[in-house]
Amino acid sequence: MRVNVHLYRSLDDVAADAGPALDRAAQPSLFDRLDWFRLVATHLPDICPVIVRAESGGAKAWLFLTDRGHGRAEALACWYTLGFAPVFAGDGQNDILLAACARAAKRHFHHVMLTPLADADRAVLERAFTATGWGTIATPVSINRQVAVGDGFAAFWAARPGRLRSTAQRKAKAAGLRIEVSDGYDPAAWAAYESVYAESWKGEEGSPTFQQALAMQEGAAGTLRLGIAYLADQPVAAQYWLVEGGRATIHKLAYAESARALSPGTVLTAAMFRHVIDRDRPAIVDFGTGDDPYKADWMDQRHTLWRIDLHRLSHPAGLYGYARARAAALVRARRAA
Repeated sequence: MRVNVHLYRSLDDVAADAGPALDRAAQPSLFDRLDWFRLVATHLPDICPVIVRAESGGAKAWLFLTDRGHGRAEALACWYTLGFAPVFAGDGQNDILLAACARAAKRHFHHVMLTPLADADRAVLERAFTATGWGTIATPVSINRQVAVGDGFAAFWAARPGRLRSTAQRKAKAAGLRIEVSDGYDPAAWAAYESVYAESWKGEEGSPTFQQALAMQEGAAGTLRLGIAYLADQPVAAQYWLVEGGRATIHKLAYAESARALSPGTVLTAAMFRHVIDRDRPAIVDFGTGDDPYKADWMDQRHTLWRIDLHRLSHPAGLYGYARARAAALVRARRAA
């Protein structure tokens, strides 16, 4: 099997080579699309894209990285990335293509760090890199929670803990909040979202321009669900979801600290679940990253997200880094035993 490998340092060059293979119609996951990587590269500092592409018989694999200098690279990702993975297109032997990417990366880097990875993506990356002379260290870094909702909101809600249902119903009645959900980007609703976020326990958004650009992009595509809870005319809770391909993902949520006693976040979350489940009919609702205790009341499934550090064993710095990382991992394992 002959594999053609190329390294790009421009997303425009990747686009010219890939054609529609990295567009929305071809890639079900937001985080596998060229539009997503453009957002990351455009709105966040210190991003130097380096993309390894392997191709054989029309099938392709891409590994989207950012160059950190001194022989180090990381996933082309950011705080807003809820999942990172190698990207594939066409019918081919993905392991062979990804192994070719791993061999190509050896010519440029001695350390590559990738995160956040689901179990399956971690496994395929470890397999490809280990087979091509890299040492791999996997570390759990976060949690993803999901729930199956294919039977409609009523069935989902009946399965929630009684205390959650009681709180949501009681607070909704007592607070008298007005809930508005926009199925698209609305400037006034987005201004309300930013107002709530600024007044929440989360403080200022890390990159407001990134969030707005994403909301506008996905609003135009019809996947955005933007919910605001108002007390009189004052926004007190806000969140936005993206709904596509049978999956609804909760990207951001916040409430104003001044309204904490009203539980506006709980009230709005219940309203958003009802709106999305009964209107969009997803099979899965995904709560993104983070193991906040309150998420367990809404979600039934809990999955580990991983970081993998890949060390090129044929390079002195890579071998030294791998030895240190292995020793540290053994110490952590003993302490956890």
